[in-house]
Amino acid sequence: MKAKIFNIQKFSLHDGPGIRTSVFFSRCNLNCRWCANPECHIAGGSCSAAEEYELDDLVREVLKDRAFYQKSGGGVTLTGGECLLQFEFIQAFCQRLKENQIHIAIETAGAVPDSQFTEAVSLADFIYLDCKHYDAGKHFHGTGVSNEQIVRNMEWLAKSSKAYCVRIPVIPGFNDAAEDARGFCSLFQKSGVNHIELLPFHQFGESKYAKWKLKYDYAGIKQLHKEDLQSYKQVFIDNGFSVILN
Repeated sequence: MKAKIFNIQKFSLHDGPGIRTSVFFSRCNLNCRWCANPECHIAGGSCSAAEEYELDDLVREVLKDRAFYQKSGGGVTLTGGECLLQFEFIQAFCQRLKENQIHIAIETAGAVPDSQFTEAVSLADFIYLDCKHYDAGKHFHGTGVSNEQIVRNMEWLAKSSKAYCVRIPVIPGFNDAAEDARGFCSLFQKSGVNHIELLPFHQFGESKYAKWKLKYDYAGIKQLHKEDLQSYKQVFIDNGFSVILN
């Protein structure tokens, strides 16, 4: 059994508790105009930057840092791209991690069938679910996909007993206005979501577009910083949400 992976980031500190290894799975079924990992979309997902890993080899690689996980309360985070598009491998990989008592976090955009999403939740110890926009039409404009399936999965997640966080990438001109913060609050109140993290727009992926000769709609757009989003964050606080500004 093999998976296509375009990065393995060791000593990751922002994708779950403790010191972690983040495994970036290739392919994605969203096409976000600001994507920091555009190589996932090259040749329909057959990214020349990706490497094929056998299951045993990947397990062996992430277990190299097991001592750091144990000392820090860390583990392994499965991300992408959209890791759940390689679902059979994810199932087998998570089972092997569980056998080794490794904490598992899964980061997903949630645009996958109900059955896959609920199975993924059962496999993981923690779920990060990205929510790009509260409005279905605007979500489609920014990502090429409606948010209807994502919202359905988000509602299910909020009702489950699983530890989770809904992440909002705050993007200039797309979802960064005060009215957008209020729109997210309305959606989350209806969905039962409370745990929220705001991710300010960055340009860490800009050089990749030049490298791969891809069109980048956000070229030259200024990055956002924590101080830029204090009033945005306050909207969530005023509406009773637990929110982190990363």
